[in-house]
Amino acid sequence: MIMYMDKEHFETWMERIMDRFDHTDNALKKLNKRDNMLEGERLYDNQDICQLLKISKRTLQRYRSSGELPFHSIYHKTYYKESDIHTFIRTHFDRQDEVRRNKK
Repeated sequence: MIMYMDKEHFETWMERIMDRFDHTDNALKKLNKRDNMLEGERLYDNQDICQLLKISKRTLQRYRSSGELPFHSIYHKTYYKESDIHTFIRTHFDRQDEVRRNKK
C-alpha cells in the first residue's frame, strides 16, 4: 500500500524530526561538557593521567601501589582528584630536581 502525503504535512513532520534532532544534539553537548566531580574537584581517569604525565599504564599502577599517587575507585573504575595530581607533580618533580642537583 502506497501512501501519499501533501507537501504541508511532509514539512510539518520534517520540522518535528529536526526539532527532535536539535533536542538530542543539545543533550549530548551537555553530557560532554559535564566533568566527573568528587567533593567539588574534577576527577581524571587512568587514560587522562597517562596522557598528562606521559607515562605508561604500568608506571601509573606503580605510583598507585607505592602510595605516591592517591586514587579513588568508583564503580570499579579508578579516578584521581585534581589536587592529588598537582601535589604528585610538585613532589615528583621536586624530587627529580634534587636528584639531578646531587649528581652534579
